[in-house]
Amino acid sequence: SGCDSFISSQFSFIPTASTNPKAALKSKIVAEFRPQSLIDELLLYKRSEDQIELKEKQLSTMRVDVCSTETLKCLKGKA
Repeated sequence: SGCDSFISSQFSFIPTASTNPKAALKSKIVAEFRPQSLIDELLLYKRSEDQIELKEKQLSTMRVDVCSTETLKCLKGKA
């Protein structure tokens, strides 16, 4: 109908995924995006950061003679 052709002519300038490789790549990225995997990775990273912070606090509260190889062996055994 005349209305359909008018709409088509007005929006024909919009690139589609088949005519624009960049648009196709963006569509693929959006289609394959899995937010849960990103959330899992961020949680894992946060836990790792928390562990580092805990270890740093533990080390700062200990008065360790870093020149003592015996002390370093004990610390390594606890890690």
